[in-house]
Amino acid sequence: MSAFDSRPAPGTCYKFTVRSADEAVALIREKLGPDARVLSVRSVEPKGFGKIFRTPRLEVIAQIDAPATPLIEAPGALADVSAEPATPDAAGAADDEIRRPRFNIQHTPVGLADLLRRSGLTETALNRLQSGANWHEINRLPLHRALAETSRLLRERAEARTARPPLSRAAFLGTPGVGRTTALCKWLASEVFRRARAGHVVTIEFDRPNPLGPLPVFAEALGVPLAHFPCETQPAVLGGFVYFDLPALSPRRPSDNAALSGWLDREQIVERVLVLNAAYDRPAMRDAYTAGRDLGATHLVFTHLDEVPQWGKLWDYLFDEDIEPLFLATGPSLTGDCEEDISGALTRRTLADC
Repeated sequence: MSAFDSRPAPGTCYKFTVRSADEAVALIREKLGPDARVLSVRSVEPKGFGKIFRTPRLEVIAQIDAPATPLIEAPGALADVSAEPATPDAAGAADDEIRRPRFNIQHTPVGLADLLRRSGLTETALNRLQSGANWHEINRLPLHRALAETSRLLRERAEARTARPPLSRAAFLGTPGVGRTTALCKWLASEVFRRARAGHVVTIEFDRPNPLGPLPVFAEALGVPLAHFPCETQPAVLGGFVYFDLPALSPRRPSDNAALSGWLDREQIVERVLVLNAAYDRPAMRDAYTAGRDLGATHLVFTHLDEVPQWGKLWDYLFDEDIEPLFLATGPSLTGDCEEDISGALTRRTLADC
């Protein structure tokens, strides 16, 4: 019988090796209850060839507030946690008294901020939280309650913007290789299947090629007309949409984007969707984001989320009140893998889903 089959005794310590903070929170809340507190958290790097294919784990030691009792260890991932009581040290004294249990553990206590960093949250996002008047109160809460309050604050700040009207006449922008056309196909599928809207798509080329990929066949399958500029750039039906597939923009040479900027202004296209590859490193993402912002981006799409183990870095972009997140592309499918609850999805992947 597992040591988790019965309610844990007060003072019992548990050691968990899990994939993320939200797994630790869920396990502590389920198995130890609301009185548990975290004694330490440290990152455990994979060994050998596992470093190539596996991400670091978190080793979390938690205890129910009470006099100390033997350590119970739960090695492995959340899905296969097991625990066995540790054997206490016996005293060698003549009176055969049993010494108080001791823990043969090396650990360094960490605070909530350290745990959030290890979950992928950037210093920018963390500074926003720490600047709040209630940060010290949150930091004194039990772990699962502190993370629940942190997730609430992050969502509140990420959603603190005036909602824009639904897209109707928008250009999709992005650097080479970000999945710009695939993101457009996902959005078309949502428009046609979920919102039952009608419209057409326009492709544009300037001094650089614009490979269409699956767009022509996919648009035909959806019954969405595909036109090549020059053509009509206004919606063809009442309440319909028209979306524009543009050539890739340059992230480091603003002069190369002059043709794009001039065309958008001449055609009076004010809705501009910037597509970012979330698998890129932070400097590359920041360069692409800056270039898109210079082109007047109003909406934001993140792609390749299925290749990203930690989504915490995306919170930084949700705090920009001038650009509204549109959706997350969580897979390669053209008709699915499209998450429109952006802040909710980030919360589930970086903090506890509370």
